[in-house]
Amino acid sequence: QVQLVESGGGLVQPGGSLRLSCAASGSIFRIGTMAWYRQAPGNQRELVAAFTMARRTNYADSVKGRFTISRDNAKNTVYLQMNSLKPEDTAVYYCNADIWVSGGTAYYGYWGQGTQVTVSS
Repeated sequence: QVQLVESGGGLVQPGGSLRLSCAASGSIFRIGTMAWYRQAPGNQRELVAAFTMARRTNYADSVKGRFTISRDNAKNTVYLQMNSLKPEDTAVYYCNADIWVSGGTAYYGYWGQGTQVTVSS
């Protein structure tokens, strides 16, 4: 069994910062790409940032220069540092990871439960 557990969401004023964390646990053999998505009310879930096994990163245009994704492979954890937050960043943020479980035959995508980020004065 594999779990992704997010933390670090909350309420912050415009211009503020938050750091999200997502830790993977369970019978893990290998983790591929780890990523953050978000979904605002009435909107589709969208990719915010991704960090591949090759240590490549990509970002949504709306967060470039403000958000930074990083990962600690020893801890099976991915982070999202969010600076200069705007009200339009308000959403539920979800962690996603491609995980090869022990004894498995391929990578499968797993999701965290989501953490609310609210940017408001």
